Amino acid sequence: MAIEREEILPKYWYNIIPDLPKPLPPPRDPPDAEFSRIDLLRKIMPKEVLRQQFTVERFIKIPEEVREAYLNIGRPTPLMRAKRLEEMLNTPAKIYFKFEGATPTGSHKINTALPQAYFAKAEGVNHVVTETGAGQWGTAVALAARMYNMESTIFMVKVSYEQKPQRRTIMELYGGKVYASPTNLTEYGKKVLAENPSHPGSLGVAMSEAIEYALTNNYRYLVGSVLDVAILHQSVIGQEAMKQLDILGEEPDILIGCVGGGSNFGGFAFPFLGAKRGEKFIAVGSYEIPKFSQGDYMYDFPDSAGLLPMVKMITLGKDYVPPPIYAGGLRYHGAAPSLSLLIKEGIVEWREYSEPEIFEAARLFAEAQGIVPAPESAHAIKAVIDEALKAKKNNERKVIVFNLSGHGLLDLPNYESMMKRLLK
Repeated sequence: MAIEREEILPKYWYNIIPDLPKPLPPPRDPPDAEFSRIDLLRKIMPKEVLRQQFTVERFIKIPEEVREAYLNIGRPTPLMRAKRLEEMLNTPAKIYFKFEGATPTGSHKINTALPQAYFAKAEGVNHVVTETGAGQWGTAVALAARMYNMESTIFMVKVSYEQKPQRRTIMELYGGKVYASPTNLTEYGKKVLAENPSHPGSLGVAMSEAIEYALTNNYRYLVGSVLDVAILHQSVIGQEAMKQLDILGEEPDILIGCVGGGSNFGGFAFPFLGAKRGEKFIAVGSYEIPKFSQGDYMYDFPDSAGLLPMVKMITLGKDYVPPPIYAGGLRYHGAAPSLSLLIKEGIVEWREYSEPEIFEAARLFAEAQGIVPAPESAHAIKAVIDEALKAKKNNERKVIVFNLSGHGLLDLPNYESMMKRLLK
């Protein structure tokens, strides 16, 4: 069994950059830059992580120590068939899902937290810092830091900090220090609070605080999404899924994932894109954070303070303050540059769904498969249901594969509030 697991777990990360239909516009400083954002990255990110961020290599070898860590946290994760969901929908389509909720931290985020922490430790770093929205990324960083005997500080978006105390508890159990962002620990946090004392927080604000805190204290900053290096590490998901489908003798037609910044979608879908497997790729966002339908494709800052280099992406603008919705991981103003380019080129389609739609999808999936999905992942499930019903209407035997990026057992307070609002 161990040999089979090791055969499925890839030995290389896959980088889609050389396989994009056109060159990715490079990161750049703003025209009136008072300092170099690229130089700032060199100060806050582990050197090897930064090198991987800018590489054009198609495959990058996974260190054996990181592969061992992947095996220790349960990789490869299961590829499961949603047979009961198929039956409930009465569809001729086959539905498979990659279950990233099977990891100890309950989501895909550990796939990049582990290598980033490993590379930081290799440089002699003893403290890492990051931001988190829904809490999955912060949980992954707290565990990865502890696995390499490092301290961790996590700036958690205030609305999620208040909505999801269990996530806070897990991070603290792992040894992480967790703060509700915006805070008074950073100059940027103080500025935001001065302008709006009841600011709900956002990923952009928390990101800015984490970067400033890392810079001020000479710690290292770990990046959870949006930047290409996070998507690179997440490619273990798609590569595993391809091998698992081969074992089953299946060829995918439609591949689906939800999008906050883009790491779980990219990590799942990009290896299939690179291998030219699949007819349709669907990225799913939130109707309440309408970046796909209302965002512009332009150079913008990934963080609200403008400390990181500008990247060309689909964005609602760095100053956009997302409403405090039920899916904290989707409360981000932009999408990863590589994903944004693929959407603009028409290679990846997009959908946006509202709270009532994804709640019904989550409930149906839980009834069918017994798994409570993260509200973020429920967006992908809604698209799966739509595609399965379309296959039923057209009598097509499609193979639909999606990434269930995390379980929702720590999102039950959000589900409870949705039930009160929607089941009247």
